[in-house]
Amino acid sequence: MRIAGSALRTLAATAVLGVAVAGCKGNARPAAEPENPDAALRVVTTTEVLADLVREVGGDRVQVNSIVPPGGDPHSYEPTPADANAVSKADVTFTNHLLLEEHALIKTVDSNARKGTPNVSLAEASETYGANVIPLVEDVGLDVLWLGLRVRGEGEARGATRSSDILMSATDVQGPGELVAYLTESLGRPNVYFNSADGFTTKDTTSLPPAAHTHLNWAFTKPGVYTLRLEAKLRNPGGKAPQPIGTGTFTFAVGVDPHTAADPGDTILDDGHTDLTVNIDSGEISAFTDLRAKGRKQEEIPSGDVVIDVPNRALEKVPAGKRFAFLGEPGSEIYQLPQAVLGKHVHGEIDPHLWQDVQNAKAYVQLIRDTLKKEDPKGARIYDRNSRAYEQELDRLDDYVRARIGQIPAHKRQLITTHDAFGYLADAYGMKVAGFVVPNPAQEPSADDVEKLSRTIKNLKVPAVFMEPNLVQRATVLTQVARDQHVRVCTLYGDAFDKDTRHYTDMMRHNADELRSCLGGMKK
Repeated sequence: MRIAGSALRTLAATAVLGVAVAGCKGNARPAAEPENPDAALRVVTTTEVLADLVREVGGDRVQVNSIVPPGGDPHSYEPTPADANAVSKADVTFTNHLLLEEHALIKTVDSNARKGTPNVSLAEASETYGANVIPLVEDVGLDVLWLGLRVRGEGEARGATRSSDILMSATDVQGPGELVAYLTESLGRPNVYFNSADGFTTKDTTSLPPAAHTHLNWAFTKPGVYTLRLEAKLRNPGGKAPQPIGTGTFTFAVGVDPHTAADPGDTILDDGHTDLTVNIDSGEISAFTDLRAKGRKQEEIPSGDVVIDVPNRALEKVPAGKRFAFLGEPGSEIYQLPQAVLGKHVHGEIDPHLWQDVQNAKAYVQLIRDTLKKEDPKGARIYDRNSRAYEQELDRLDDYVRARIGQIPAHKRQLITTHDAFGYLADAYGMKVAGFVVPNPAQEPSADDVEKLSRTIKNLKVPAVFMEPNLVQRATVLTQVARDQHVRVCTLYGDAFDKDTRHYTDMMRHNADELRSCLGGMKK
């Protein structure tokens, strides 16, 4: 019988930058674990990181499979019918959640998990086991407002669950030109949410899960004052008609002095991070903003009491190519509040990447242990033994990561990455997230985009920047600037394994070694 924690594994080689990325849209199947006739439990997890932790606790008593395949991105993976079938046969399912996984994946798990079987959200439940959770801090230093969409509240009185959808529809716009809200996906493909050019219909609707928000581009074809009416509805699992929640009207000052559109007492939103927000508890539609709190605490301001500034410095030219034809003729000018973070990026207010702090992984392990024991009492002694051994291994791993990062001079402990997945690593081990890549989503990175990142690297004198093996395609700006600034491009594992790294302990040891090697250790 396999006993967890018998030895720390050694990572054979540094991951190669050009690693082949497995498809993240369901065209690549996860490799199933060989059938184990002695398994007492069938377990399905959403990610390979979680599957590895379950195997360490369960040993030979569990048959474990991950839905997201090797190299897949849990933020964007679209489930298949085979995934739904696997969930329906599972005795236990584990998700990370806190909106780490694509909402369609969570809905697949929730709608197919057999009644009465444990369906555990590890990130949310592990806090009772001592896990440390931290806010997801986003600060990209834009010189215009960063505007998205958000859902707040639990909606319990309305029957909402984590599998519910909150529908947000644009129903009317008044202004001198057209309004378009769209998302630019990670490979540059636009996905239009609202477009007034052909009149608003039912297709001018998008959806978010509860407690989530997303980033968008907001484009306007002419200067002037616009008013946009949004309507929100709640659709719960089961196919019933959506429930109305509320409506709100927002004012935009595009290329004009926002004070001319404001009433006394109105708040002008011209900086920081704001979301047009539906609160599914109160039914209110508001602007949820960090403007006055300067990023420390956000507040809700009623939709009728704000004016959103789209200044003249937000002028952009419509990119060439058919994919952006919905914005107008190539080269024509539009006013645009940019999406800021490239790709579909739906998430909540808490950073979901808890396992980047090894002590949080211990909390996951303890929760996994207790879940397996409850479902399979005959295996309790085995689960306890495996858990104790693996927790000891994780303690050694925590000491190792702390020691390796501790060898980096304090002024060099700066992280510049492709993805904001390393807040827990920074918080636990004395690093600082100096920035993550934020190319302009509507076009190729501008000279100003490159200059800003170059200046950050130069000012901080960082010797290296970091990319995740499964996010190679998002790293063009990062690799370009690194080449120009003569700094190294190194690899850190965030959400996923690859063909070279198949275990959580390998992943974290690699990350610690890579940070020390690339940022430089202190001389002995």
